[in-house]
Amino acid sequence: MPLSEKNLARAEELIARYPQRRSALLPLLFLLQAEDGYVSPAGVAQVAGLLGLTKAEVGAVATFYTMFRRRPVGKYVVSVCRTLSCQLRGSREIAAALTERLGTPLGGTDPSGMVTVEEVECLAACDGAPVAQVNTENYERLDPDQALALVERLLRDEVPPPTLAAEGAVTEPSSACLHWRLAGLGDPPPELATARHANANDGEGQA
Repeated sequence: MPLSEKNLARAEELIARYPQRRSALLPLLFLLQAEDGYVSPAGVAQVAGLLGLTKAEVGAVATFYTMFRRRPVGKYVVSVCRTLSCQLRGSREIAAALTERLGTPLGGTDPSGMVTVEEVECLAACDGAPVAQVNTENYERLDPDQALALVERLLRDEVPPPTLAAEGAVTEPSSACLHWRLAGLGDPPPELATARHANANDGEGQA
């Protein structure tokens, strides 16, 4: 099953925080994603069993929210804003340059499994347009060359400081670490910092 015995215990810890088991659905989906890299059909069934829900109920939530993935993503998820302010300042050229460099369409992952690139709606940093995020931290006022340089460093497993690093922003060292924190479990275990899902190019559906 997608959740290991150790993480099943953590799932019960999350469930115990709520008056009803079903209220832990979102944290459990993040925990599932931290371990498995995405929300698989087997994961949907497992979470449904834990919470006393139907697979349809869990699947409806998992497919409604874009932060839940239907196939594995890379260690680093690069999200390029595509809304008006960023488009006017060249975000489409950035997305095109990144997909060409990585050899994958939008929503895909490079062959090494390190970097997934996608387009997203407004990242609420219009003054810093064009904006890309790496594991949800902003890298602002990029041009295509700067975006390519950023991705080259990610492919070497180097994480440049985000734009707001001076204000305490820190880019998570892997998408698995990010999902662990979003589950509400605090600091992720060290092994998640190196987590890379080898089958990030497998499966169907959008990233």
